Amino acid sequence: MADTLIILPTYDEIESLESVIGRIRQWVPIADVLVVDDASPDGTGELADRLAAADPGIAVMHRAGKSGLGRAYLAGFDYALTRGYRFVVEIDADGSHDPAELPAMLEIADAGAELVIGSRWVAGGSVRNWPWLRQAISRTGNWYARTVLRSRINDITAGYRVYSSDALRSLDLSSVSSQGYCFQVELAWNLESAGKTVAEHPITFVERAAGRSKMHAGIVIEALLRVTLWGLFRTKN
Repeated sequence: MADTLIILPTYDEIESLESVIGRIRQWVPIADVLVVDDASPDGTGELADRLAAADPGIAVMHRAGKSGLGRAYLAGFDYALTRGYRFVVEIDADGSHDPAELPAMLEIADAGAELVIGSRWVAGGSVRNWPWLRQAISRTGNWYARTVLRSRINDITAGYRVYSSDALRSLDLSSVSSQGYCFQVELAWNLESAGKTVAEHPITFVERAAGRSKMHAGIVIEALLRVTLWGLFRTKN
């Protein structure tokens, strides 16, 4: 069995899924892939099943409905930990995260980092094809979370990550209830606060070429409220 599981949460990603998996296979051919589909009405789940039928390294988890990015990843983490994978990868299914960066990120994890973040906001990192407002929201959100939580992570909201399974086991995943940006902030902050080794690897984030973004005002508001409350009542640093 492979020692790395790559988790791809999907909801209406039929236009990009096959291409993303093909690029993953190109750059990390010995990793396993888990597609976690939230009953996509566009047929993404059925496409994932066809890809899995042709590749024994691909598995598909079908969930009953759309219940958020955080819950999809938590389901994937449980799958990974019960099967003994050493590394667990978060990556978007829309093509915005380049799988060509994964070998370098896995090498950093193999050298001892317990969380490796593909970072847009460190030297060498960048974003491409984002409108100024989206960049401003991301930069401001990162600055606010870092300030309130006294974090040293430059891109604490980033969704391109490699976790060691030991790091995930050290967390009380049953207590995690946040979604979107906030899910990423919560896990990274908890690991950093526990003294785990967090590394950032520069990436170029490319805006999706197909499908619709899942970003909406509710995700931003949730992150703002939760981070503020954590800073006021749960600061661990």
